[in-house]
Amino acid sequence: MTTQTALRPTSRISQYWTLTKPRVTQLAVFCAIIGMFLATDGFPGWRVLIAGTAGIWLLAGAAFAVNCLIEAEIDSRMARTARRATARGQLTRNQTLVFSAVIGGLGMWTLYTFVNALTMWLTFVTFVGYAVVYTIYLKPATPQNIVIGGLSGAMPPALGWAAVANEVPMQAWLLVLIIFVWTPPHFWALAMYRRDDYARSGLPMLPITHGMAYTGQQVWLYSLALFATTLLPFAVQMSGLIYLTAAVILNVLFLRHAWRVHKHYSDQAARKAFAYSILYLSLLFTALLVDHYFRF
Repeated sequence: MTTQTALRPTSRISQYWTLTKPRVTQLAVFCAIIGMFLATDGFPGWRVLIAGTAGIWLLAGAAFAVNCLIEAEIDSRMARTARRATARGQLTRNQTLVFSAVIGGLGMWTLYTFVNALTMWLTFVTFVGYAVVYTIYLKPATPQNIVIGGLSGAMPPALGWAAVANEVPMQAWLLVLIIFVWTPPHFWALAMYRRDDYARSGLPMLPITHGMAYTGQQVWLYSLALFATTLLPFAVQMSGLIYLTAAVILNVLFLRHAWRVHKHYSDQAARKAFAYSILYLSLLFTALLVDHYFRF
C-alpha cells in the first residue's frame, strides 16, 4: 500500500463526513443539548430534542464544510489538516458548496418546521459568523481572531435554550460567556504545540506573531478569567452546590495545566492542556445538568 493510498479517505461518504469536523461538531451539539435541558424543569420533549439536535448539527457541519473550502490551500500546508479532502483536491469547490448548501438548507428547514423560527435564525447567524466573518475576515487578519470570532463557537447553549423556550434569557448567555472565555486558552494551547504548522500556514496566530512566552501568559490569564466566569451560574442562583463543587475542582485542574504552559512550557504540557480543556468543558456542562435536576 502506498502512502498516498493510506492517507486517502476510504469512501466519498467519509470525505464529506470529515468536512463537517465531527469531533468539534459533537462537542458543540453536546453543549446545545445541555442548553435544551437547562431551559426547562422537565423534559424538553422528543420532537424538540431530536429536531433541534439534528438542525443545529446540520448547520454546524455546513459551516465547517465552508471553512474547509475557504482554507483548502492553508490546510494543505499543515500536517494536522493536510488529509482533508478539500486540501487534497479530492472534493471540488462545487461539490463542497453543494454539500454545504444541502445540509445547511436541510438544517434550517428542520429547525423552522419542527422547532421554531428563533432557533433557525440564531443558528443561521452563527453559521454566517463562523463561515464568513471569522474564516474570511478575522482569522487571516489578526492574532486575536479566536477571541473576536469565539462568539460563534460559543453559541450552541443559546441555540439549545432557544429551541425549547423560544427565547434566550440571561442564564443562556452565561453559558455562552463560559464557552467564549474558555475558547482562547483551549485553542492557544493547540496553537502552541502546533506552532510550526501555523507558521507554514501564514495565518497570524498568537504564538507566531507574539511569541510563545506571551501566548503562555495569555493562556494563564484567560484561565483565571475562566475560573471567575464559571462561578457566575452559582452567583446568580442558576445552579447549586453540586455545580459549584465540580466547577472549583475542574478549574483548579485547568489552572494547573495553564500554569505549566505558562511557566514550564513543553509541547507535552500544551498537548495535555488542550486535551484536558475538552474534557473540562464536557464535565462542566454535565455538572450543570446534574445540578439542574438534583439541586440542593
